Amino acid sequence: MANNKPIGVAYADPQLDSFQVGAANEPIEITSAGVLNGAYATTSATSGDTRLNFNRLTFTSTGSGETARFLTRVTGANAATAGTINGAHVSTSVNTGGTISGAANAIRATIGGTSTNPGGTLAALQLDSDFASGGTWSNASFLRVTNSGTGEVGNFALMPAVSATGVFRAKVGSPVVSHTIPVVSGGTTYYIMVSSIA
Repeated sequence: MANNKPIGVAYADPQLDSFQVGAANEPIEITSAGVLNGAYATTSATSGDTRLNFNRLTFTSTGSGETARFLTRVTGANAATAGTINGAHVSTSVNTGGTISGAANAIRATIGGTSTNPGGTLAALQLDSDFASGGTWSNASFLRVTNSGTGEVGNFALMPAVSATGVFRAKVGSPVVSHTIPVVSGGTTYYIMVSSIA
């Protein structure tokens, strides 16, 4: 969506209806490492929520889309030599002198709403693969867990209390293992045992 209003003139577009940086067929060319768009701030607020970026998109018809869409493409050979390329990297850091009395999350994914029968397939987190056919993807996984620093996190997951209808349920009877889910750890494949019988 192009914006034909002059940018930088306060009275021309006071609400900044839209703007675009580069285009798919004419991208901005960056030849050295750096930040293309940056926003840096500190907050000394003692209450309330401070948000550096807040975006809200309301769907009122039959269209689809996202509030935010990030796409990182690799077209050069041997990219990220001694480095990492991410579609998005989100971090929360608690540094020396800082403590948390509530919750701190690097990513918090929430699914909800007030509709009692929303339909569709809903998930707080969906993991997709989108490889071309004919390849071998033995080094790819839907989830990878790493301890990137010198300290180690000892728990894989924190689950709700055991509930008969919850996501963490006590075993009923003695089910026979019918399927397994492969997990690679230290180059060795291990298997989570699952069963179609509770």
